[in-house]
Amino acid sequence: MRILIAEDETVLCDQIKRALSAEGQVVDVVHDGEEAVFRGSNEAYDVIILDIGLPKKDGLSVLKEWRAYKVDTPVLILTARDGWTDRVDGLDAGADDYLSKPFHMAELSARVRALLRRKTGIANPVFRKDDVEFDTRNGRVTKGSFPVELTAQENAVLSYLFHNAGRLVSRTELSDHIYEYDGDRDSNTIAVFITRLRKKLGSDFIQTVRGRGYMIDSD
Repeated sequence: MRILIAEDETVLCDQIKRALSAEGQVVDVVHDGEEAVFRGSNEAYDVIILDIGLPKKDGLSVLKEWRAYKVDTPVLILTARDGWTDRVDGLDAGADDYLSKPFHMAELSARVRALLRRKTGIANPVFRKDDVEFDTRNGRVTKGSFPVELTAQENAVLSYLFHNAGRLVSRTELSDHIYEYDGDRDSNTIAVFITRLRKKLGSDFIQTVRGRGYMIDSD
């Protein structure tokens, strides 16, 4: 899943990115409000983490612009400990959740996972299909009782398909959600990742609709 962090505190930003990347998320970073408006309006993100106190354009203004542009990506706002009015204003402007600084990274990760599940209407943090389990809390995959080792991109493809189980996903959509902003988005390599996943999880685990995309059936 692909996440945008809009935060001008570089140390905190790096900490958040490391924590989410360690869980298998694809993370992009911006440090000012103008760039945040552009990225959030023109790129495909599954969750956005937005600091209220951004330079050039504050977070509330950024959020209002996204919603005016019909960007419906779930947004988690970051506010100061005593910024209760920012939290209220942020929720009224269209934020989906908030977190006050300072915070524990584990809580931020949990809130991001909850927003990802809420976006796709899924409550359980563990996805199951046949004898395969995918735990969104740590990115671990098992088949039967045995762990399955996946590369970061294989994990990203599997995660996106599980989060969208029962829905056809095109190669282009997958490519948009598993590569960073400046990554080499070659949608043709998606077929390679699908082939590898089938070898590890079962030849019929991921369905192909020729010329249209891929799908994991919803149990």
